Amino acid sequence: MAGQIDPEDRIFEQLKRRDDQAQEKKTRSVNDRERALYEKQQKRLSQLIEANTTLPCTISNVRVLGARNTRPGFLKRIIDPLLSANQDRPYTLSEALRETQYAVDKLYRHDIFTERPSISIDRPDPTDPSSTPTDIEVYISARERSRLTFKTGTEAGNTEGSAFTNLTLRNIFGGAESLDLNASVGTRTRSAYQARFESPILSNPDVRAEVGGLASSTQKGWASHEEILKGGWTKLRWLGMGGKSELSYSVLWRQVTGMAENASPTVRGDAGDSVKSSISYSLTNDQRDYPLLPQSGYLTKSSLELAGWGPLQGDVAFAKSEVEAQGAVPIPLPGIKGRSGVSLTTGFRAGLLYPLPIGFGSKTEGSRINDRFQLGGPTDVRGFRLGGLGPRDGNDAVGGDVYAAGSVNLLMPIPRVGADKPFRIQAFVNGGRLLALRKAKSEKADVAATGKGSVRSTIAGLGTGLPSMAAGVGVVYAHPAARFELNFSLPLVIRKGDNGFSLAFPPAPGPVVVENIFPGLYAHSPEQTSVSKLGNGTGY
Repeated sequence: MAGQIDPEDRIFEQLKRRDDQAQEKKTRSVNDRERALYEKQQKRLSQLIEANTTLPCTISNVRVLGARNTRPGFLKRIIDPLLSANQDRPYTLSEALRETQYAVDKLYRHDIFTERPSISIDRPDPTDPSSTPTDIEVYISARERSRLTFKTGTEAGNTEGSAFTNLTLRNIFGGAESLDLNASVGTRTRSAYQARFESPILSNPDVRAEVGGLASSTQKGWASHEEILKGGWTKLRWLGMGGKSELSYSVLWRQVTGMAENASPTVRGDAGDSVKSSISYSLTNDQRDYPLLPQSGYLTKSSLELAGWGPLQGDVAFAKSEVEAQGAVPIPLPGIKGRSGVSLTTGFRAGLLYPLPIGFGSKTEGSRINDRFQLGGPTDVRGFRLGGLGPRDGNDAVGGDVYAAGSVNLLMPIPRVGADKPFRIQAFVNGGRLLALRKAKSEKADVAATGKGSVRSTIAGLGTGLPSMAAGVGVVYAHPAARFELNFSLPLVIRKGDNGFSLAFPPAPGPVVVENIFPGLYAHSPEQTSVSKLGNGTGY
């Protein structure tokens, strides 16, 4: 009958099932024995090393396996210091292992291997007449990364959408060099093209040189213009006791163009071409446990840029300095052992732009719109539009020369998600103030505000009255590539001018207009819901 199974077929299926089960059991048994043997060998090796840590030994040979595309000369600078022939005294076994681990760490930090290279130790051939009883040979097994990476994708965040293409060539000449080519188009950054070549110096992963170039076109709607950039740079980066340092020189041709019909006189006055030739230095010390979602630690960063002064020449001259600090502390909760996932983060940053004479001249002019600071936005001072803080001319945010901003964030795990997940609920208060250099009383009315008295007067003005402030709540997701936030924020205080410091709190909701400072509930900036991407985990 149809649907009936032949008894012989049933017996065959049962035998096959039994054979499969027996084979699976046998494979599991073999794997268990191999795992037990490996663990036994590792335990025995650890015991031997521990029992012979002070045993004298000499490293006679080091071999790197699997580095087929890496130059021998590049490896030689890392490996040669290991050899006992280059040491003034013999190693102990523990010292030899420690120095070998250090060399492997240097190799891995060049980012040309898929995983950390493994180490094995053996005795040399006893029949070799050049060997001694204390000799050991070190074998470093590595697996190189692909030399070519190609990526395309889209991004949305920071009030902009874009599509990008990226090509990375790695270990080009066998010395951990890399060439990065990037092209993108977007709603605000209409086009951007960048090429960057980087190479370590003398096989040291902590000292790297870089040269690059770019061409971009960016629509700056908050200031009614488009900015075109073309230029190049060279950089030297190194890691020291105080943190990561970077020294660079750049030349940029800038063009302020594409004026909107309602562009302000200030923006139109800075329209046209300019060349910026500058050197800059930055120092970053990041001791946070997880930069994108810090639970503890601190960050300090300072930078200084000198443009157009002395031999630098160009069309603009200024000194521009910024400092930044951030700290995070965990907050324990009763009944929870270890980290609760709740943390308090505070941050502060400030900057100053000081105009200088161009070249070796003596005449100092005011700053330009494409050199000044901008403050405000979902990744900057939350609760305010892009360029929403600071001097304005009509509807245009024209930027300022002195600013200060700070924030306080409380991060809490999402219920039923857990503290070990990269999701947090945040509550924050942030604020800031951006000012243009104001004339000191001793300066002439027809001279630009550029003197030391102007700087002192403007810096003093930062602490007079309340800064613009906003508070809000949101959700944070710390992706390995970037930090994403979805926030609802409400401005609390909004300054309407840079010179008055009176306060006004209306007694009831309604269309209230006051001269200088508004409570945000009734001010002209409405509530703001924003989705933003923060690359470095800091927001103000």
